[in-house]
Amino acid sequence: MKLHEYQSKQIFGKYGVPVPKGHVAATAMEARQIAEELGGRVVVKSQVLVGGRGKAGGIRLAKNPKEAEEVAAAILGMEIKGLPVRKVLVDPAANIEQEIYLGITNDRAARRPVFMASAAGGVDIEEVARTSPEKIIKVHIDPLLGLRDYQARDIALGIDLPKEHWKQFGEICHGLYRAYMDCDATLAEINPLVILKENTLMALDGKMLLDDNALFRHPDLAEMRDVDEEAAAETEARKYDLSFIKLDGSIGCMVNGAGLAMTTMDIVKLFGGDPANFLDIGGGAGAEKVAAAMRIILSDKNVKAILFNIFGGITRCDEVAKGILVALKEVKPTIPMVVRLVGTNAEEGRKLLADAKMITAETLADAAKKAVAAANA
Repeated sequence: MKLHEYQSKQIFGKYGVPVPKGHVAATAMEARQIAEELGGRVVVKSQVLVGGRGKAGGIRLAKNPKEAEEVAAAILGMEIKGLPVRKVLVDPAANIEQEIYLGITNDRAARRPVFMASAAGGVDIEEVARTSPEKIIKVHIDPLLGLRDYQARDIALGIDLPKEHWKQFGEICHGLYRAYMDCDATLAEINPLVILKENTLMALDGKMLLDDNALFRHPDLAEMRDVDEEAAAETEARKYDLSFIKLDGSIGCMVNGAGLAMTTMDIVKLFGGDPANFLDIGGGAGAEKVAAAMRIILSDKNVKAILFNIFGGITRCDEVAKGILVALKEVKPTIPMVVRLVGTNAEEGRKLLADAKMITAETLADAAKKAVAAANA
């Protein structure tokens, strides 16, 4: 789950990271009022969950409240990479001396969090990593010990931060780490963290990604989700506790088990097809859940055929078959469907589907071949 800049900076601020005293506006008039409260120049920043906002014209400087209103009106009427701008963040303009990148994420290979920092802040850090990896300092954190003071100093030294800023930089690192851990984040970054001409540090931008699987522990954070940035089908899938990711292919896949779903997608590609989605209905799925999964797959107009690959262990094959038949009555699809059922009550499930004149298969390879052929036809 992605958080907006203003949401991320609100969290950072609670953990002692210095952030601008800006506010969010949903209308141009609100932006003007905020600019009047702040006084002086302000920056009006679109709040959409994509990169490249500045290049798209979604971040602009305003010299006074009237100009802030005009700029906000223009930005609120924009779409950036297909996402509508519904809010803007109005921050006081900063006198920037130097820009730094600072972030923390999961290093799966090392199986622990890793701090990353670079003196080349304010730019695309992925591009820096690709072209000049030596400019990025990495420090791994033992999750049992947490961030140690000497590690924060190592980072400061690695990016040639003036020594007069080390104390505040260490406090920012500790605050960022606590925010990352307490929120069950997978990424917490400040880009840029700036040295102001007033000789202090400030986080001018913020970004957080949260672990969806941990949101049950954070209902307050779950409420921050912006459904504009995700496909409607993914929003619907979450209501039924389905693991769904939309892809660009033409063969819809419904499988019970993440590993089996990945295998199914690979087999489809092996026989010349292209999966339209990843969809795991999980173990123990009943007819209602299967019907919901069917509706979500069929909502994609690119889908030309559907492949069901069900291994009946916890999930009974006859229950899956009943769910498919319920969905057929509700949605009335016109595209071919291939079903492979193996496991508990597989024979009963296959009989139910055969009576409904669906294409059945006993092996995954056979099912994939039939699904690809049906989609191409």
